[in-house]
Amino acid sequence: MIKKFEKYYQKNELFAKTDNILLTVSGGRDSVAMVNLFHQAKLNFGIAHCNFKLRRKEADKDEQFVKNLAEKLNVPFYTVSFNTKEFADANKLSTQMAARELRYFWFEEIRKKNNYQFIATAHHKNDVAETLLINLTKGTGLSGLHGIVNKKDKIIRPLLCFNRNEIDDFVDKNNLPFREDKSNEETKYVRNKIRHKIIPELEKINPSFIEIIFKETQQFAELEQLIETKISEERKKCFFVNAENIEIDILKLNKLNPIKTYLFYFLNPFGFNADDVSDVMNSLKKQSGKKFMSKTHQIIKDRNKLIISVLKDVEYKEFVVNKLEDFSSLPFHLTAKFVSKDSLKAIKKDKNFAYLNAAKINFPLRIKKWQKGDKFKPFGMKGIKKLSDFFIDEKLSLFEKENVWLLTLNNKIVWVVGYRIDDDFKLTEKTKQVLQLEIK
Repeated sequence: MIKKFEKYYQKNELFAKTDNILLTVSGGRDSVAMVNLFHQAKLNFGIAHCNFKLRRKEADKDEQFVKNLAEKLNVPFYTVSFNTKEFADANKLSTQMAARELRYFWFEEIRKKNNYQFIATAHHKNDVAETLLINLTKGTGLSGLHGIVNKKDKIIRPLLCFNRNEIDDFVDKNNLPFREDKSNEETKYVRNKIRHKIIPELEKINPSFIEIIFKETQQFAELEQLIETKISEERKKCFFVNAENIEIDILKLNKLNPIKTYLFYFLNPFGFNADDVSDVMNSLKKQSGKKFMSKTHQIIKDRNKLIISVLKDVEYKEFVVNKLEDFSSLPFHLTAKFVSKDSLKAIKKDKNFAYLNAAKINFPLRIKKWQKGDKFKPFGMKGIKKLSDFFIDEKLSLFEKENVWLLTLNNKIVWVVGYRIDDDFKLTEKTKQVLQLEIK
């Protein structure tokens, strides 16, 4: 099993043998197996454990178990306790979603503070199958069919080459102690219901169900990459972006086939679902003036264009960005990714791009409207400048100024979105990692 593990992480370039990896360990079978594989492979790692205070004494015993494991292996150990229920209630989240938000935010903090290159979770092939089935019940579209990917940003999943039976055999043969979470047996949770009731029935039909699903998800992931590339190419042809709104050229849109699929991918980032897209489709050849609303945006059908703008009631809302994925839920289309400075072929001199020194960036970030009195240090300048004066220099109209968004960190402006970054967040000779932002 150790050879299969080494071959998998090397072939898929999940990390380098010299990298320092933060392992997320609950104390269960899967995470204990991951720890021991890293130990046997003589890799550099530390252990992080979250106590969500949901199982009282049992949760405290889990924490002590993982701490003892780290001490036995003589590796760094990090732990934190969360009031998960209170956080879930305050943010109107399910307990499981609240736990996910809390732990990934904390893992990233630990990773940065202690110079770990990646965060490793113990997901395996069965988790991929379960996630795919959950997504199918929700109707998440093609993006939900690839299940769990083995690497995304700073998160790696080095056990995706194994199924549950292989991990159980490894744990048993090596007599590895672990903690059993009894809540994993409760079928009141959707994932557990699929794990204990649905998948066993599917395996009766085909004993190789888990392996087949895993291969299918790999194909779905590759297909999604092809589609996203094509969508991005056609979006650039059809979209015109200005400070006031986004316009889609209907004449160019009508040349696309299948037009409804393209339109769905164009409009979905602005909160419009499949039914909304059908309504917009039906309006393309009709009289101008028709309006369509999502929770954050409106579309107005003009003669030869669709005009997308932010709804007035969300214009002054503040959006919290706890992780990269949160950038996709903003009232405008913004993509974000961490890249190494060395991998950047060129810095695009385009106001729709921002290149930020990742060492200066910590989550949460916030997206909000500017207010009178706001100041920042425009890139390339030594002094502080009022935003109102900056807007005069940029010759912004009143309407354009009202539509300016700010990316901030601890109330400090990081980027006047679409215009200028703050000089304190610029790239330097010492910069290694870059947060690249792009307005689509």
